[in-house]
Amino acid sequence: MKLKDKIVLITASTRGIGLACVKSCAKEGATVYMAARNLELAKEEADKLIFQGCNVKYVYNDASKPESYLTMTEDVIKDAGRIDVLINNFGTSNPGKDLDFSNTDTDVFLDTVNINLRSVFMASKEAVKYMAKQGGGSIVNISSVGGLVPDISQVAYGTSKAAINYLTKLIAVHEAKNNIRCNAVLPGMTATDAVQEKLSEEFKELFLRHIPFNRMGKPEEIAAAAVYFASDESAYTTGQILTVSGGFGLATPLYGDLSGETHRR
Repeated sequence: MKLKDKIVLITASTRGIGLACVKSCAKEGATVYMAARNLELAKEEADKLIFQGCNVKYVYNDASKPESYLTMTEDVIKDAGRIDVLINNFGTSNPGKDLDFSNTDTDVFLDTVNINLRSVFMASKEAVKYMAKQGGGSIVNISSVGGLVPDISQVAYGTSKAAINYLTKLIAVHEAKNNIRCNAVLPGMTATDAVQEKLSEEFKELFLRHIPFNRMGKPEEIAAAAVYFASDESAYTTGQILTVSGGFGLATPLYGDLSGETHRR
């Protein structure tokens, strides 16, 4: 097992990519702490995995309450004595208000950047204090390809993810002296419940034209990359920004136009 006996803390962990990371890490032998706002839902998901023989627990964290990053970390330390891996999965945006540059309200922009960037900065800062004392650890940030390639909207979300990509490299450089690694996984369009429910079939078809694999990613495929960075297999890897997007962004825009015709044949 790749994560046998490791203590893993995962934020925003009750659904989607976060829950997939919980399942993958637990099945690789880790003791996983689900950091969640909805503890009832966290318990429900934890109980399912415990029934399967996994070791999963849960602690309270609410991204809108900065003090909860301190308490969530302290709760894990009190119970387990250390934190080997932190997976920062939280990220949010309001597509109805997070528009293009000219039409996005300043407060919407600043609030989105603040809560997304703060989630990584504060959780990592708290975890690093303990990782340094215990001889090392691994931080994995779940970012987005939206932080690499500008889109027609979601200017705040994209900016926050670009900042997280930079912060990943900064933490990697600054904390290497403490044997702490920091890497980022950048999902493309991923088939989470939220994506499936919010996006129209027309939009999904249009977007998929620009993905060479012509399909959405699976949450467990994103989690697999996170497990690699969490494990000792990546012990000499830090500061890396890994896209898991089916090749999105590799080809010219013309590829999407022409591939649409090819896939319809």
